[in-house]
Amino acid sequence: MAEIDIDKRFDIHEIAKNKKADLDRFQCTIYCCHSTGCKSSGSDDIISLLQDAVEEYDLKDKVRIVAAGCMGLCAQGPLMRVEIKGQKDVLYKRLEPLIARLIVAEHVVPALKLEEGETFELPEFLQQHVLSLDLPFFTKQEKVVLKLAGHMDPEDIQEYMAHGGYLALEKVLKTMTPAQVVDEIKRSGLRGRGGGGFSTGMKWELAAKVPTIDEKFIICNGDEGDPGAYMDRSILEANPHAVIEGMMIAAYAIGATEGWFYIRAEYPLAVERLEKAIKACKKNRLLGNNIMGTDFCFNIDIRLGAGAFVCGEETALIHSIEGKRGTPRPRPPYPTDKGLWGKPSCVNNVETLGNVASIILKGADWFASFGTETSKGTKVFALTGQVEHSGLIEVPMGTTINEIVNEIGGGVPNGKKLKAVQTGGPSGGVIPLEYMDLPVCYEELKKVGSIMGSGGMIVIDDTQDMVSLANFYLDFTVDESCGKCAPCRIGGKQMLLLLEKINKGKGTKEDIEELRKIAHAMQKASLCGLGQTAPNPVLSTLKFYENEYLAKVEKNEKK
Repeated sequence: MAEIDIDKRFDIHEIAKNKKADLDRFQCTIYCCHSTGCKSSGSDDIISLLQDAVEEYDLKDKVRIVAAGCMGLCAQGPLMRVEIKGQKDVLYKRLEPLIARLIVAEHVVPALKLEEGETFELPEFLQQHVLSLDLPFFTKQEKVVLKLAGHMDPEDIQEYMAHGGYLALEKVLKTMTPAQVVDEIKRSGLRGRGGGGFSTGMKWELAAKVPTIDEKFIICNGDEGDPGAYMDRSILEANPHAVIEGMMIAAYAIGATEGWFYIRAEYPLAVERLEKAIKACKKNRLLGNNIMGTDFCFNIDIRLGAGAFVCGEETALIHSIEGKRGTPRPRPPYPTDKGLWGKPSCVNNVETLGNVASIILKGADWFASFGTETSKGTKVFALTGQVEHSGLIEVPMGTTINEIVNEIGGGVPNGKKLKAVQTGGPSGGVIPLEYMDLPVCYEELKKVGSIMGSGGMIVIDDTQDMVSLANFYLDFTVDESCGKCAPCRIGGKQMLLLLEKINKGKGTKEDIEELRKIAHAMQKASLCGLGQTAPNPVLSTLKFYENEYLAKVEKNEKK
């Protein structure tokens, strides 16, 4: 990647213009998914063979190969999209290195020789690997955070600028006051995408109002730990600069001079791309002192988490950054008053910050036009489980579960039937079949005993035993409990013992009632969100599938 030569006359518009011209000279661009999922399926070998084939056919001046981020339909990976000027884009699925090489020989080469107006039909053996871009999986999404995912090189800062990157930062630094930025985010209705759904603008306002004695911090929470969730990881892999830009705008709004990314070490590719993005920003003077010729000074560092689920809670996360054991503390004081090293700190998650630049450029009203009255914008979900098209999706808030599962997701495969959908990970609950028309938003999910969480959505078919499912999630949260407070440490373990007893066919009806009592006590008395929400999978399965608990108990009582 060429380094941008920046001096006092730095012009981001000129850089973007030059990069666009450079990209436009290629007749064909091949985007190969190079996210964690597709890498594990062999996309490294595919990219290598593509490069060899392009060189062999002397196409380096005509064909550009891009190792891109997640393209969404993960179950069909490795994915590759071929874009040739004047022709319809073609998306290939389940690729192998040999097929990728043949795509260059049998698709790209002959297509580039076509005269204007001529058509080209793919050979039959290649058509078998084509995914229709008219699938509801693609057409029914509304992408804001994921708009550039799979459509750019995540390691090229110039390409991000060519797509409008860092224009939002320039706008706030040169035309807006911090208070105006906070007001714009408040008016947009953006809420935290990490779990609780607290107003992002209000959080920024609280942090901004704290007098600055020496320094404030902005922290990006990338400690995504829910089983089946990979939204934040994919966003960072596909477009790390968008999150960096959002963090910088947040820092300007609250008066912070230093930012911290807290990411779990199990996300090596996300960490690698983020490190490269930060390095590119520093080289090109988009981080450091007097950014874009203004008085704004800001730097970013990274801290790796060791995989503790509890460190997704903001005070535990802060302790971990400080080098302490990752345990939560009582609130208040909130981090906006007393956070990292006792200084005012604002914690936002990856997806939240990924929305910020678009809101600044397109306006609060544009963002608020998506979603519901109280849940604005879009939401990224990792749609997994027993569903035909599992992968990464982004839909407007208020989209129904039925639309997500049966239209975008293609329904339950293998002739099985839908039984429930689980949202919110170990902190969420199950939503039964009769609520499939429920709009997915913060308030509606809460009404049925679940939460939005960070965005995991697991589809459950009619073969799943719900008591065992509750057992799985509770076993996870008990194992991940920091043990600091008794309600979580003791209550969670006792609930797990009762669940295991029922699952083994040794439980009683009294055990079921005891489960409820302990669960409610944990919700009221636990120190942090982990303990307060750990009973949710148990309580929701008891609410909607108590018959399955009773069946196991009655079987024992008949012995």
